[in-house]
Amino acid sequence: MTTAYDFSAVDIEGRDKSLSDYAGKVLLVVNVASKCGFTPQYAGLEQLWRDYRERGLVVLGFPCDQFGHQEPGNEAEIRDFCSLTYEVDFPMFSKVDVNGDGAHPLWKWLKQEKGGFLGLDGIKWNFTKFLIGRDGRVIARYAPTEKPEALVDDIVAALG
Repeated sequence: MTTAYDFSAVDIEGRDKSLSDYAGKVLLVVNVASKCGFTPQYAGLEQLWRDYRERGLVVLGFPCDQFGHQEPGNEAEIRDFCSLTYEVDFPMFSKVDVNGDGAHPLWKWLKQEKGGFLGLDGIKWNFTKFLIGRDGRVIARYAPTEKPEALVDDIVAALG
């Protein structure tokens, strides 16, 4: 059985990072962008990270430029924007595609595990979120419009 911990991705610093490093943690995986109407959600994601990381939550940000060219920068620009504008210090990764033939394998798997609205698998926009339990299995998928603070009850339940 495949779990989130079977995947790896390149982090924002260009290093290969195995998600098995987060085994036993609750993960909130989000496709993010710096120039999106939902970009202010970075503040809420950072707050979740700060409030629940000691209990085992890890927020993972995956920049994506597939929606309206809303993540045009390179990794250094993305890192600096997130750090300076929203004080983001949760783990960030290099840009990925979340849809299409070039979609990152993690995102292909996430979409298989939890289809979207009307059973459609494709990611519709930036700031789609997936909550993954300590066992590495997908618990829930949230639309971009779902604000991070609205996920608290589900996160607390997953943390146990």
